[in-house]
Amino acid sequence: QVQLVESGGGLVQAGGSLRLSCAASGRTFSSYVMGWFRQAPGKEREFVASISLSGVRTYYADSVKGRFTISRDNAKNTVYLQMNDLNPEDTGIYYCAAVPNYRHSRDSGPWDYWGQGTQVTVSS
Repeated sequence: QVQLVESGGGLVQAGGSLRLSCAASGRTFSSYVMGWFRQAPGKEREFVASISLSGVRTYYADSVKGRFTISRDNAKNTVYLQMNDLNPEDTGIYYCAAVPNYRHSRDSGPWDYWGQGTQVTVSS
């Protein structure tokens, strides 16, 4: 069982930056691929980024590539999402999620554990 708690969301102007954090409970954090998804009002939840067990490999949605950076600290059971050059289209609830490596997918369905989400609002 993994419990995830996100933090770091807020209101920021276009062009600004935010850093999201996701703290995980349990001693098996390093056994899971970690990811971030987001959901805008009236839209489906979409993949943002994910990171391999060791942190060597990272994956990004095309819409955030070059602006967002995912990282993890297995000693602290924490995954981060550094978001730069934000624009209003990045507005939404951002969710942290965990999945076993063999089920890693850009689809949200296979992911086992989810946080409660943190709101990110980007004003123009």
